[in-house]
Amino acid sequence: MERFEEAKRWLMQALRDLSAAVESFRDGYFEWSCFQAQQAAEKAVKALLYAHGRSAWGRTIVELLDYLKDVEGVSEELYTYARELDRHYIPSRYPNAFESGYPALYYDSAVAERALNSANKIIE
Repeated sequence: MERFEEAKRWLMQALRDLSAAVESFRDGYFEWSCFQAQQAAEKAVKALLYAHGRSAWGRTIVELLDYLKDVEGVSEELYTYARELDRHYIPSRYPNAFESGYPALYYDSAVAERALNSANKIIE
C-alpha cells in the first residue's frame, strides 16, 4: 500500500503543477508555463512508476517513459509529447541558455500551448 501513497503524492503535485502552468499561461509567463508543464508531466510519469513499485529517478520524461515501457504501454505519441516538454527543462529558466536576452523573449503563447497540450496528454 505504501507505493500507492507515494504515487498519489506525486500525482497530486503533478496536478498542482499543471494548474500553475495554466495560471502562468493566463498571466503571460509563457516560459514559466512551459517549465511547469514539463514538471507536471515528469511528476505524473514518476507517479505511475511508483505505483508499479519502480524507481523514478531522472529529469527527462523520455527516459522516464523508457523505464515505464516494461510495465505499461507507451505509445510513440507519448514520446513526441515528452520530447516537446523536455526541451523546456533548462532554456525556460536560464538566461544563459540563449546567446542573448532572457527566456521570456523566446517563449510565446503558441509554444506554451503546445507544452500545456503535451502535459495534458501525458497526464491523461
